Amino acid sequence: MTSTDDWRTAFPIQPATEAVEALRQAWTELAARPLREFNETTKEGALTKRLKIYIENVVAPQRGLLGMWSAEDIIGDLDPTTGEMVEERRTDICYGWMDQNQDMQLVFEFKRLGRQKRHRDHYLRDKGLGRFVTGIYSRRQSVAAMVGVLLDPEHEVVPPIRKALGDAALAADLRLRPTASGEPFTRPSTMFISADFDTEHEREAALTPAHGTINVSHFFLAFSYPVSTRKSKKARP
Repeated sequence: MTSTDDWRTAFPIQPATEAVEALRQAWTELAARPLREFNETTKEGALTKRLKIYIENVVAPQRGLLGMWSAEDIIGDLDPTTGEMVEERRTDICYGWMDQNQDMQLVFEFKRLGRQKRHRDHYLRDKGLGRFVTGIYSRRQSVAAMVGVLLDPEHEVVPPIRKALGDAALAADLRLRPTASGEPFTRPSTMFISADFDTEHEREAALTPAHGTINVSHFFLAFSYPVSTRKSKKARP
């Protein structure tokens, strides 16, 4: 295995950062006011499709980004002896980039997040962060992104997520690699200045890059207007 410093030195941080900032810009512009089809009640899949299209059509050309954007990209495993799909998943948004020496697929997994524990579990467990650990998301990639869409104030949502990562059973399920000081996450992020924190996870050999872990950076996005009129049915993750 290569060392942590080796993979970080080799990772194409500039195009990854450009992709992150393009996504954040697109979110800021679309979430500035409640649009009929892009607001706090819109389902995750509809949000990410619209966000990807806006990035591709408006923000990426402004910024001169040359990579490829996809939404609901199909990934999976196929049994070549039968043609049967063994596993199939769809990633929310993926930015793909390559040059003559390396390539990158940066997956952004979105979750709508309120203050409720069920939202927190949805974000942290098998259908959220766990997809980058025991699932097949970002296979052999060094970096991925979790994106929480805030339905309640940040201080009511994000600190409980960080606290939950200190639970020993959850940490084991997520195969968290603690920091040098023993913490379950790195804050501030060492990958992206706009991320709230990073987590590092061990994976099976077939899923992990050469250095043996995946770094997941966690971002939290808010709507720029009050969402207090949201009804209970709108708070579903």
